[in-house]
Amino acid sequence: MSSSNTTDKVPHNVYFDGKVQSLGIETDKGPATVGVMKKGTYVFNTSSPETMVVISGDMSTKISGGEWIKHKQGDSFDVPANSSFDVLCDTDVAYICYYQ
Repeated sequence: MSSSNTTDKVPHNVYFDGKVQSLGIETDKGPATVGVMKKGTYVFNTSSPETMVVISGDMSTKISGGEWIKHKQGDSFDVPANSSFDVLCDTDVAYICYYQ
């Protein structure tokens, strides 16, 4: 396999002892990460607005202390800047997160 620019590396983020991992990409919507979360509970903080899309699996989120909301494959949700959100993954989850 060849590449036109072999000096660029894909950013790789690892959180929660490797249970959450993502790879950074540029999309037509701007910067994004494509990632996976193992079954479990996690808390994330945001610095910019985010839109998350569930690619595979089931998860629930609680944004800034709100109510738990269930999300399944194909669902998306928005997270405001400078906030936190809880994630409960009922299964392993694949997602894409768009940053604004």
